[in-house]
Amino acid sequence: MPEKGRMTVSEAGRRGGETTAKKYGREFYEEIGEKGGKIGGPKGGQTTKKKYGHGFYEEIGHKGGQKVKALIEKGKMAER
Repeated sequence: MPEKGRMTVSEAGRRGGETTAKKYGREFYEEIGEKGGKIGGPKGGQTTKKKYGHGFYEEIGHKGGQKVKALIEKGKMAER
């Protein structure tokens, strides 16, 4: 239990979020979320590309494909 007059980081974040929601409304969060996705996604992708290179994407794409293939086979076996 936090000391009297103190709160956890989680509690402070929750209370700050509630205050912001009351002040600006739900649309505010929708707008900043949309902006963040448009800006952060491409920037994050470029950073990852610089750090790991093109081969990284090929490797994770292959792993994802293999996972899907395995899941399909598992589903077919379950039907039999």
